[in-house]
Amino acid sequence: MNQAARVGIDLGKHSFHLHGQDSSGREVFRRKLTRLQMMRFLGNLPSCTVVMEACAGAHYTARAIRALGHEAKLISPHFVRPFVKSNKNDFVDAEAICEAASRPSMRFVAPKTEAQQTLSVLHRMRESLIRNRTSTINQMHGFLLEFGISLPKGPAVMKRLSDVLAEHNLPPQLTALLHGLHDHFVYLDGRIRDLDRELERQLAEDDLGSRLLSIPGIGPVTASLLSGEMGDGRQYSCSREFAASLGLVPRQYSTGGRANLLGISKRGDKNLRRLLVQCARSYMLHLDRQRGALAEWVRSLQLRRHSNVVACALASKLARIAWALATKHTRFDAGPDTLPA
Repeated sequence: MNQAARVGIDLGKHSFHLHGQDSSGREVFRRKLTRLQMMRFLGNLPSCTVVMEACAGAHYTARAIRALGHEAKLISPHFVRPFVKSNKNDFVDAEAICEAASRPSMRFVAPKTEAQQTLSVLHRMRESLIRNRTSTINQMHGFLLEFGISLPKGPAVMKRLSDVLAEHNLPPQLTALLHGLHDHFVYLDGRIRDLDRELERQLAEDDLGSRLLSIPGIGPVTASLLSGEMGDGRQYSCSREFAASLGLVPRQYSTGGRANLLGISKRGDKNLRRLLVQCARSYMLHLDRQRGALAEWVRSLQLRRHSNVVACALASKLARIAWALATKHTRFDAGPDTLPA
């Protein structure tokens, strides 16, 4: 065990499977341990590289392993899958993680800090509340339509639901049920507003988030999520690699020296990708008021490409700008106005 240079861990909820290799890739041990046993075992090992898949609990485990003096690395699960040999089991998965980590060209996921994970939880709670609010609104619209009451789309009409119900002769039990749904809508709307205020408060205290707000089209929610997911950006070698990690670059299926570029790959964080595309569409909506090199680039692209293609290209450009601001510690500069007077 003292010869272990690399340890692969297949993470679980209660049991963890460890596979150790020496510097030549030969197996030196296999262990199935509980969480407490694993931390004690790793605490007695000489300093080595510990590798895990980037899944539930991986970021916390990576921080705990780093505190023991080891180098902790995370690999995206789809990079590990090709190294699984024959039948799949937990020990084979741990061995595959070691094999994948031994490749010199392998890309790793940077472990998140507690603050980044907390911010991610806040965003996921907000998205869940928004989905529940939309579902509640659609339920009320559907129930009212069953009784011949058609209301305009959107949440605005829900705020005057009491007046709508008073104007129609509906069964008392249905009215009580709809009032209950309305109370649930008000609760969800209030919780979303509370989380929005918390996001703005955290963003005001975050240097990177404040600088990301200088990018045109980027709002508080997107800037906060970018700051939490990207960190300092050092885990990406260039801006295009960050855009590619979000699935905002074309998929490539080339062979025989013939390049074939398809649509965007749609991999990575779909929520962040969706927000960046929405920011791009917001920027394009008010393009007549935008100035500088970025606006000129979008105008020239609109002359020869469909608006959907332009939106994805601009979203990729915004991601690359965000990476540049994070790594160079600067703010966005639109440049000189190139529009004719």
